[in-house]
Amino acid sequence: MAQAELMLPVAIGGFTDFYASVFHATNAGRAFRPENPLLPNYKYVPVAYHGRASSIRVSGTAVKRPQGQRKPANEDVPTYGPSRNLDFELELGFYVGVPTRLGETIPVGNAAEHIFGFCLLNDWSARDVQGWEYQPLGPFLGKNFATTVSPWVVTAEALAPFRTAAFSRPAGDPQPLPHLDDAADRAEGGLNVMLEAYLATEAMRGAGTTPLRLTQTNFASMYWTVAQMVAHHASNGCNLEIGDLIGSGTISGPEKESWGSLLELTARGREPLTLPSGETRGFIEDGDEIIFRGFAQREGYRRIGFGECRAVILPAK
Repeated sequence: MAQAELMLPVAIGGFTDFYASVFHATNAGRAFRPENPLLPNYKYVPVAYHGRASSIRVSGTAVKRPQGQRKPANEDVPTYGPSRNLDFELELGFYVGVPTRLGETIPVGNAAEHIFGFCLLNDWSARDVQGWEYQPLGPFLGKNFATTVSPWVVTAEALAPFRTAAFSRPAGDPQPLPHLDDAADRAEGGLNVMLEAYLATEAMRGAGTTPLRLTQTNFASMYWTVAQMVAHHASNGCNLEIGDLIGSGTISGPEKESWGSLLELTARGREPLTLPSGETRGFIEDGDEIIFRGFAQREGYRRIGFGECRAVILPAK
């Protein structure tokens, strides 16, 4: 029987990746800056960077291991070669369906109206390349080599029953500035969407071993809401276009079993995971397959799945 070929669901013109989980930001910051893990701006502004739309691929497309400069602490000078610390980032993506004009801003209370639907998103990361290059201008070659998205778009309308209160900021945290604050968004700006990441090595697939679930987390734990991300994106007058893709950033919760990257789960590779095959992993090896799944469920409503977002890693050469 012929199989359908799945494609990118839209022509993606622009790609922006946020950093909206305070738990991930703290964990990742601690890995790179132990003395100062969370920078002062984080709780005031939804931090993001512009990614590379041309390297976004649909689920099932293999990803070639990137090469770049890397300089471990035990080496005096950087070298160029295949990334040794390849990682996944478990994210939710969302597509712009209503554009804005250049110079126009979006009130946070209206921001959700500009989002057509959601997908699973893996913003692959070469942690060693990223760690060497990211200061002072942020991610570049460590991130732009590939991003994988699920082929299915779950509409914002379909997810309406799964809206929930926005993340409750701890006592002492600053409240959002007025242009990022809205009572309705505080009441129902969160999304109760469960996301999972799995790993299957080449040996596991050959033996028919079920992929190992690495993490299970919930989008409701995000520090910044979708509406706040969209409103901030346009707050300087940047125009949004139909088909623009926005990533939430890695979704991590407060507990280890809910962390959304190997950087966190293996303490930057220092605490490798033991797999059912007896293999260990600090970061992703050639031949490994990473699989994302997601769903929303609530009593009285039909469960909605997001399909899968998966890719196998190929050698650099």
